[in-house]
Amino acid sequence: METENPASFTYMGRSFEIGVNDDSSAFSDCNSDRSGEFPTASSQSRRLLMACAAENSDDLIQQLVVDLESCLIDEQKQAAMEIRLLAKNKQENRLKIAKAGAIRPLVSIISSSDPQLQEYGVTAILNLSLCDENKDAIASSGAIKPLVRALKTGTPTARENAACALLRLSQLEENKVPIGRSGAIPPLVHLLETGGFRGKKDAATALYSLCSVKENKIRAVQSGIMKPLVELMSDLGSNMVDKSAFVLGMLVTLPEAKTALVEEAGIPVLVEIIEVGTQRQKEIAVAILLQVCEDNPVYRVMVAREGAIPPLVALSQSGTNRAKQKAETLIELLRQPRSGNTAAARTSEVSV
Repeated sequence: METENPASFTYMGRSFEIGVNDDSSAFSDCNSDRSGEFPTASSQSRRLLMACAAENSDDLIQQLVVDLESCLIDEQKQAAMEIRLLAKNKQENRLKIAKAGAIRPLVSIISSSDPQLQEYGVTAILNLSLCDENKDAIASSGAIKPLVRALKTGTPTARENAACALLRLSQLEENKVPIGRSGAIPPLVHLLETGGFRGKKDAATALYSLCSVKENKIRAVQSGIMKPLVELMSDLGSNMVDKSAFVLGMLVTLPEAKTALVEEAGIPVLVEIIEVGTQRQKEIAVAILLQVCEDNPVYRVMVAREGAIPPLVALSQSGTNRAKQKAETLIELLRQPRSGNTAAARTSEVSV
């Protein structure tokens, strides 16, 4: 498995960092589910609240695990709902629920043909995955393929929560390839393109994590990721520019990603970001264009003709030190569209 540093790229033998500092402010981790509370009868609500407040909720949890395997679908739904609520905010409960044996029956529920039961199971698994100690147990219980199916065919809430759960599992390096090979990349790209704001954010974050592996990058490009990335970057008020640009920065190490970016009219969008984006967005855009132009004179001409040099000159005078270095290197490269020798020499002098 080939894993690459998600925050840097190599240009003409030198290492440049993509982000201004790091990606932590662009990508927030998934929180517990943000779907509406499931309706419960008052007596059930009181029982659950009392169990959450009690020092020992073991008896309730054990009964809920039994109910997950009931032959009555309503009992399964109620048990999955209560487990989801117990695991929503309390780390201690997440551990107790996992140790009580809830993970395997919840994974089975994710494969249910009942959309509501599937959603409850996905959401409970998401909340359990927020405890790092549970992630390996969830993956080893066979959750990846059912989560991918929910991501493809579930309710809107199930799809969003499945994306979050897969993100959590992908934080274990050994899960990135299995998740990609289970077919997660195309539905994540689809969610990035068609989901609501939360769905787009969760899909972008999951794709960013998964695409540190080369074969997942290839899958993402083949799944048509460039179109939604360019569209999201072109909407400067979408709150998705940084996330989309970071994902794009991961992908453009691939020749086919550069080609797809150009075909989707991504160069004018990147030049506009250099003109009017935030300082971080400008630096990411320059880093991406450096990779695109590195060994392709045709792309250099295209970037120059889009009017990139004036905003690059402005950035080289007013940006951060790293942004100035990148802007100066790209300017020199664009002014020599048929030869990169001088720019390569200049790049060797840039400290990163």
